Amino acid sequence: MCDVRKSAVRLVLMGMATVLLTAAVSPAKAQTIPKRRQESHPHRETNATRLARIHHTIEDTYSHRYEVIGGGGYLRFRSGDFTRRNNEVSWATALNYYLNPKLAIVGDARGSFGDAHAITNNEFGVYKPQINEYTFMGGASYRFYAREKLAVSVQGLGGTGWGIFSGGSKGIPGPDLGLWNDGMRPAFSASINADYNIYPNLAVRFSPTWVGTTFVGANGSSIQNNLGFNIGVLYRFGNR
Repeated sequence: MCDVRKSAVRLVLMGMATVLLTAAVSPAKAQTIPKRRQESHPHRETNATRLARIHHTIEDTYSHRYEVIGGGGYLRFRSGDFTRRNNEVSWATALNYYLNPKLAIVGDARGSFGDAHAITNNEFGVYKPQINEYTFMGGASYRFYAREKLAVSVQGLGGTGWGIFSGGSKGIPGPDLGLWNDGMRPAFSASINADYNIYPNLAVRFSPTWVGTTFVGANGSSIQNNLGFNIGVLYRFGNR
């Protein structure tokens, strides 16, 4: 009888051990299988989530009140009535104040530097004097295309151009070399601005530009059509 009881106890203990072992192993398997399935099928962004994320980024990008731009560029400049156009290196900076997501008031300053092609038959022997021009203008910008990574705007400016055409000519007046007179004259500019957004508040701007100056030469005042481009970094800050 005692042997029977011992056998029964052994069977009960073995059964309990089997149940406990099964319970311990089963959750591990249950956790391992979904994990493997999850690893083989990673979470994918739904189309609705992607559109919502892009919409939020666009709102965040173009809700800033201010834009500051700084950089440099190139200008093909007409330096006088009887001279060939010369190449110039430029710096440019601007501040935009946005009234709404599309329209901004602009303040702009630029400087250009190069060697003019003076008339070849001048008696002074000065043929490539250095010249400088500066413009200080204001106007408006209108953003007509705005996406997550790219924005395009048009810009029109007007103000003053300051020309220094005899500073590098060994004291010889600019008109004697075929160049414009030194001084300040009205200036204008029109540009197309393309912004590539790196972050909502940081972008790279490329701007093909026309600069119209009205410097005076031997034949009087005229409009000089100068073409070039500027490239720089744009930083946005402040919320409307």
